[in-house]
Amino acid sequence: MKDLDEDARSAGFATPLGAGTSPAVLVIDICAAYLDDASPLRAPVEEAVRAAIQVVNRARANGYPVIFTRVSYRPGTSDGGLFRRKVPSLAVFEEGNPLARFLDEPAPRPGEAVVTKQYASAFHGTALAADLTAAGIDTVVITGLTTSGCVRASATDALQHGFRPIVVADACGDRDPRLQQANLYDLNAKYADVVTLEAALRLLS
Repeated sequence: MKDLDEDARSAGFATPLGAGTSPAVLVIDICAAYLDDASPLRAPVEEAVRAAIQVVNRARANGYPVIFTRVSYRPGTSDGGLFRRKVPSLAVFEEGNPLARFLDEPAPRPGEAVVTKQYASAFHGTALAADLTAAGIDTVVITGLTTSGCVRASATDALQHGFRPIVVADACGDRDPRLQQANLYDLNAKYADVVTLEAALRLLS
């Protein structure tokens, strides 16, 4: 059986895009819902969150924009449509639920953008693409939760909107290592450059 990486390269996948000249950090949905034992979305993502904090701190220290995303639904409405019907545990993101809150760290600071979304992708139904374009951003360094869900959807849409997606493997997390590895592999093959924490920190230097 062929090595997966060798197979991807021989089939013409996994060509690196590289970073552009103007990156921003995108922090996807890092909130209490993934770290609270009472949450149905609880996942073993503590290490990923710690790595994301390093990425955010490096970006801030060197003057790169940091953009946070959050999911929010109004109770009793059809916000989220079929996505909420498909994943009923998304109810934790209804307004007023403490599981939807940002962590103490990383969390948006005054002046940093927060994108509120109802679906997986940070670009779907939001002004994110327009705001990045207006700011001259050409590269999004992606951290957050979860890799197989909102990270993957956001990275794919970033590419489709003309931005270079750089997914920081160590700063993204999921419910199971198998999901994590399979989605990182596929993202790197088709939609993004998947890099280590060390590489991301160098890029933001």
